[in-house]
Amino acid sequence: MAEPVLHRLTLDNGLRVVLAPDRSAPVVGVSVHYDVGFRSEPEGRTGFAHLFEHLMFQGSESLEKLAHFRHVQGSGGSFNGSTHPDYTDYFEVLPSAALERALFLEADRMRAPKLTAENLANQIDVVKEEIRLNVLNRPYGGFPWILLPPVLYNTFPNAHNGYGDFTDLEQASLEDCAAFFDTYYAPANAVLTVAGDIEVERARELIEKHFGDVPARPRPERPSFAEPRPTSELRETHADPHAPLPALAVGYRMPDPVGEIDAYLAHLVLASVLVDGDGSRLQQRLVHGQPLVTDINAGAGLFGPFEARDPDTFSITAMHTPDVGVDRILGAVDEELESLAAQPPTSDELARVTARWSAMLHAEHDRLVNRTLGFGSFELLYGDAALMHEVADRIAAVSADQVSQAAKGLRPDSRAVLLVEPAQGGTQ
Repeated sequence: MAEPVLHRLTLDNGLRVVLAPDRSAPVVGVSVHYDVGFRSEPEGRTGFAHLFEHLMFQGSESLEKLAHFRHVQGSGGSFNGSTHPDYTDYFEVLPSAALERALFLEADRMRAPKLTAENLANQIDVVKEEIRLNVLNRPYGGFPWILLPPVLYNTFPNAHNGYGDFTDLEQASLEDCAAFFDTYYAPANAVLTVAGDIEVERARELIEKHFGDVPARPRPERPSFAEPRPTSELRETHADPHAPLPALAVGYRMPDPVGEIDAYLAHLVLASVLVDGDGSRLQQRLVHGQPLVTDINAGAGLFGPFEARDPDTFSITAMHTPDVGVDRILGAVDEELESLAAQPPTSDELARVTARWSAMLHAEHDRLVNRTLGFGSFELLYGDAALMHEVADRIAAVSADQVSQAAKGLRPDSRAVLLVEPAQGGTQ
């Protein structure tokens, strides 16, 4: 598809707006990205950013509980929200005739969500059940995104469990909710994206109509979450009563995703050289060759690429049988990284990997919901929504020497190693 011409504006209350017209289908996507994720939640309130995301669907001063659901689905649309390390997003995809309805709904809860004791208690229970389902009662629950950070990082923002501790969740108060909303859900701390079948001037009018009178509040100062890199290998073990096989996660610090984007992209290519496809280096050696593992993966970002500011994590994960020693796997990984550091990947190897990245990104951006969310997150994190469409070309431009340089930085004396061991016992 042709790349849309982007239009950007800022309302008087500080709300940043990205418009991406595409008249090829009568569908529109609307998203709001707030510059707050679980790295910003208060110490002693783990899981609060995610809990608050749930509360934003529980009605407002203008609409009763479940009205948001009913209005979107009644228009033939879909909706959701999600919490990330550095932002929280909300979105709808609807027939373009329902654009104003979507804008009204998002502006309405930006203005005044319904924060009640009943809604808070109910959503604490919902989040706790979600944690039981996705973490506590599932094999490899929280692996590696919950379990690896406290090994690699020292500070609360980077190391804590973003899903939340039950005790912390249960102690959340309405005062906590009001303070969180007042601080982080200001228009000046958000990006509104409208993509798809829109007429730009009409969209501007509707946005000003619905969002223009949302009261302005100061944009909170965003702290740095920087912390020193490890100076030795850090290793911990986690017992999992549901895991059928041992698992291993290795975490390394990466270049700044925003300030050093080309070095960051080289790590994405490196991950693919290592594990993407049967011909990749670690697949060939550890799965099809010796074999030492039953499954192996690598990637940038514990949630995927372009999800967080600095610091971000490069991880390698593997599952293996109990008779295989962890140090044999680590030794093989180190040897492959050392080989790439000494001898860059071949031109054919690099071309194969970058072609896969290009195909994957173009296929992803064909979906309106992904484009809408991508424009919003790139505008929020990078200050440039158009960068989303440049990423494929920039990955294609990554050189073999840049991949080699990325491999040099993944050192055994500056990493975290998490071991997951099957354990007998009941569920929590």
